[in-house]
Amino acid sequence: MAFTLPGFVPPDFSVPALRDAPLAAFRPAPRDGVAPDDFHATSIFPEYFHVAPGVWALPRAARMDCVAVRTAAGAIEVREFRRLAKGDPVACGRTEDGQEGIYVHAAPFGTTAAEREKFAFRTRMTRETSFSIDYDELYALLEHERAHGCIVWVAGPAAVFDRDARRAFTRLVERGYVHGLLAGNALATHDIEGSLYGTALGQDLYTKRSAPLGHYHHLDALNRVRAAGSMEDAMRRGLVTDGVMRAVVQRGVPFVLAGSIRDDGPLPEVEADVYAAQDAMRAVVERATTVVALATQLHSIAVGNMTPSYRVREDGTVRPVFFYSVDMSEFVVDKLANRGSLSARSILTNVQDFLVTTERGLRHWCAENGNGANGNGANG
Repeated sequence: MAFTLPGFVPPDFSVPALRDAPLAAFRPAPRDGVAPDDFHATSIFPEYFHVAPGVWALPRAARMDCVAVRTAAGAIEVREFRRLAKGDPVACGRTEDGQEGIYVHAAPFGTTAAEREKFAFRTRMTRETSFSIDYDELYALLEHERAHGCIVWVAGPAAVFDRDARRAFTRLVERGYVHGLLAGNALATHDIEGSLYGTALGQDLYTKRSAPLGHYHHLDALNRVRAAGSMEDAMRRGLVTDGVMRAVVQRGVPFVLAGSIRDDGPLPEVEADVYAAQDAMRAVVERATTVVALATQLHSIAVGNMTPSYRVREDGTVRPVFFYSVDMSEFVVDKLANRGSLSARSILTNVQDFLVTTERGLRHWCAENGNGANGNGANG
């Protein structure tokens, strides 16, 4: 199955409603961190602001539930409320059809016949849904993005709770399908536990049998890394000899481990300041063209809220951003959509099976299509 990047369909600004639209209103922020009362809240979709007669500006980077600020250079910048400074000109207006100079483009890459269908059975993803075509399309997408995009993975600890899944994830990193990793303390801790003791939360990665005093293993892993100074120091000293984090560090893949109120330890690399972690995560997400979220509800929703449905390239052209949510719980998948990530595509399955199937499927896909096994990507 060949991959074709969907083409961008821009709005028709010649239609009367947009041609005759007023200029967007920008009002000063009354004080630091506070927007005017009628501020416009941004979404995941491309949003155009009428800044001069016949000139509609599109922000280069977007995020839902933020505000749009006009910069001194005349560009539109999407910012969180906490980044507002007193006097910043903030876009105001609550309509999205151009009547207040703001237009939200909800179908930037066209719609499929299925999406236009008024009535159809099985329109929601459930455990009964078949995913064969989703995997095939994912293989083609990941191979394209390895060379021409930036693939960011969002992973919960279940991704490394199984021997084969941990190996598969490691191979995906080594073969260039991972250009960024967003996770918490648990993923890295249990990955390192797997390297040191062959367990995850004290259970053997293959047999699932509990090891004697296995409940100490993740704490011992944390303690040994903290004693070494960092994960990289532990790897350099030969303590950590395999796994996802070792591959990520060796390849120089950007990663963010965001702290949680539940954390043990944590590892030295964990960012404990929630807003510093959010900033670091957004810096990675701003380069992403494909996001794959694995069995982590809170991280998936957080990253989903940071991820727009589009990306503006350096040459000014617009391309889609793909977002996959992988979980065995329908609740988690629905929760992501209910939090505003309407473009997320879901695969309902055990995350360990997904990783093994995806890594194996990619090897077969590359063999059948004559593609090599090396690549760096992160080109956007």
